[in-house]
Amino acid sequence: MGDLRDIRSAASVRRAAASGVPAEASAPIDPGLPAELVLEARPAAARAARHWVMRTVADAGVHGSSNQVIELLAGEIVANAVVHGPVDGEIRVRVVVLEDEVRVFVSDESTARPSVQHALPTDPGGRGMSLVAALSTAWGVEQRGPGGKTVWFSVGPDGD
Repeated sequence: MGDLRDIRSAASVRRAAASGVPAEASAPIDPGLPAELVLEARPAAARAARHWVMRTVADAGVHGSSNQVIELLAGEIVANAVVHGPVDGEIRVRVVVLEDEVRVFVSDESTARPSVQHALPTDPGGRGMSLVAALSTAWGVEQRGPGGKTVWFSVGPDGD
């Protein structure tokens, strides 16, 4: 299992907070309660979301490889929302920590459904949803009417 570092003093977190990327955030007091972060669809959103998700699940007692997998997959889905969603749209990241899994939900204002790509090693992108499919316990997409969608994934206690 990997060590969890305290990122609250990391320069990248201070820069993200100073840039005003997170619009609002709430953290769960007890495991099982949802936490939510609202971001503007800008390039720094994926980094801010990764750090917030990592802190949120660590504060709920999830450490090691599970925490790292959750951080990676959340960052990939938020990056997709930034790239494929409306410019300056809103992205909502929600985390639910349950006894036997962590669920992450990323909602955006685009109705375009993500798909698993089979990118070549020389392709500059197209690996995000492949990582989600390979490393999560389950994942899916839910349409939110005409105004967007939610992409979600689950990770078990050992990162699987």
